[in-house]
Amino acid sequence: MCCRYYMEMSPELRPIVEAAERSKLYLDHRSVLAKPLITEGEVFPDMLVPVIAANRAGKKTVFPMIWGYHEEGIRRLIVNARSETAAEKRSFREGWAMHRCIIPASWYFEWEHRSEPDGKKKTGAKHALKPRGGGLTRICGLYRMENGYPHFVILTREAGEVISFLHDRMPLILPEETADRWIDPNQNPQALLSGGLTDLTAEKTG
Repeated sequence: MCCRYYMEMSPELRPIVEAAERSKLYLDHRSVLAKPLITEGEVFPDMLVPVIAANRAGKKTVFPMIWGYHEEGIRRLIVNARSETAAEKRSFREGWAMHRCIIPASWYFEWEHRSEPDGKKKTGAKHALKPRGGGLTRICGLYRMENGYPHFVILTREAGEVISFLHDRMPLILPEETADRWIDPNQNPQALLSGGLTDLTAEKTG
């Protein structure tokens, strides 16, 4: 969790997607990466997608990034990091301090996780979740360079009461007025965590 999200073209998302398509980073590396830039639809780990971060001059910029970290000795991609402990973990502490990003989404997906009478965990229906009131879902992440290209992970937090029936974790999502501060390397990320959005709507999709 979170392992899927969705991008639906909207007036808010379109300029972000178009900026990623024009990105020099993407244009210079697309033949080597052999990955399409995902601009709409369901997003899975290891895909190349638009992400917002500060450039070397500190200006908000759209970069194409790949979802997931590769770690020596771990076969699966690392796609999430716990916001409560990221500052302490070797894989995430530099990103926490200096390389923070916002992953723009329309909504993210979560499946019901429930316990059976025998104690076994069972996965139920798929739900689409987004902040109440609509608009862009601004998911917080960290990024780092791997083989000369940026990769990101999504930060998670304890789930809000409204959606805790689905899962005990959720992405860290910030409102528009705080998202620009999140990517600023001069800001203290710990001070922004309390502003995370927890009032979400959940719509069953399958």
